[in-house]
Amino acid sequence: MDARFARSFELIRRAAVALGLMLTLFSIGSAFALGTPEQRKACTPDVYRLCAGEIPNVRAITACLRRNKPSLSDACRAAFEQSRN
Repeated sequence: MDARFARSFELIRRAAVALGLMLTLFSIGSAFALGTPEQRKACTPDVYRLCAGEIPNVRAITACLRRNKPSLSDACRAAFEQSRN
């Protein structure tokens, strides 16, 4: 596989993952997905860092965030707790 093709494929893959995450977080009817834009913004980096393999399954992402609560950023932990109340 030549380097240009590999770079193009990686960019397309990243765009697809980002689009999948965005669509999931904005459209699926779970409590977390219906969070505020600020909550989604706070947790998106943590989802990529800790739960990328669960994208686009919101229930799996939510479970992953719960399992990784000690590793969440302060902003995401606060937003995640807020979304559960």
